[in-house]
Amino acid sequence: MRKHLLSVADLSLDDVETLFATAAEMHDVQHREVKKLPALRGRTVINLFFEDSTRTRSSFEIAGKWLSADTINITGKGSSTSKGESLRDTVLTICAMGVDALVMRHSASGAALQVSQWVDAAVINAGDGTHEHPSQALLDAYTLTRFFDARRLGPLEGKHVVIVGDLTHSRVFRSNVGLLTMLGARVTVVAPPTLMPSGVGAWSASAGFATSYDLDEVLPTADAVMMLRVQKERMSGGFFPTGREYTVGYGLTRDRLSLLRDDVPILHPGPMNRGLEIAADAADAATSVVLDQVSSGVAVRMSILYHLLAGEGSEK
Repeated sequence: MRKHLLSVADLSLDDVETLFATAAEMHDVQHREVKKLPALRGRTVINLFFEDSTRTRSSFEIAGKWLSADTINITGKGSSTSKGESLRDTVLTICAMGVDALVMRHSASGAALQVSQWVDAAVINAGDGTHEHPSQALLDAYTLTRFFDARRLGPLEGKHVVIVGDLTHSRVFRSNVGLLTMLGARVTVVAPPTLMPSGVGAWSASAGFATSYDLDEVLPTADAVMMLRVQKERMSGGFFPTGREYTVGYGLTRDRLSLLRDDVPILHPGPMNRGLEIAADAADAATSVVLDQVSSGVAVRMSILYHLLAGEGSEK
């Protein structure tokens, strides 16, 4: 692996396979009575989050601590940026304390890349604006791989993965499209016209994924379905008339569950807007892997930290 993880484009197929193999070993740690490995003893990891987060920040914190790293959380409201300090001065100040890695979430697309050019520490992009969220895509693909393996449904390669929802504002979608197609999956993205990214036609043709505006037509052929959150906080205009109309057209409702085969996993990166993009029946279905994604997230992020800071490829 490279020194930083900023985008799924930074990863080769070998990198992904290595990360997944290590994550499988790390997954076992969650079931131990003592959840500690000495791999990153003496390393310091800073979780620098300028946007709210529960799953990503907590799982990176747990991942670092279970690897024996000294892990510190800093939020935008708790940093000097709230007093007017620039992002550059903030990260340079933090890294001057001798930290080994920055796990950073920021509202500006490209912020993680910019920070990686300012500091010597490893930088892990935990979500930058509407650009990418590479560790989320890794844990999603890892979750699917485990699901298919457990049910003897074969590899991820060739599987039809349907991603549905607010694509315009979704960094999770952008990272997942890149990674899933790299792994050989057939991806179809579904959204209302107002939430389909600008220029998606040319992009889908070059990247190798399909687009659709008809969820009911696509679901019967799906091998996996990923529902995305409607990101109201990023919407400045009327992207759809009402929540009810969005649910009728693009929500995974109780009625739409009947369109899926019995062995189709249902994913959601969270947090879920129950009753809007996903019904409780779908979120709590027997094939829902929403909580498996959370569990996998810790294992995958342990693997990322290990390979950046201690494993082969580490430049530290």
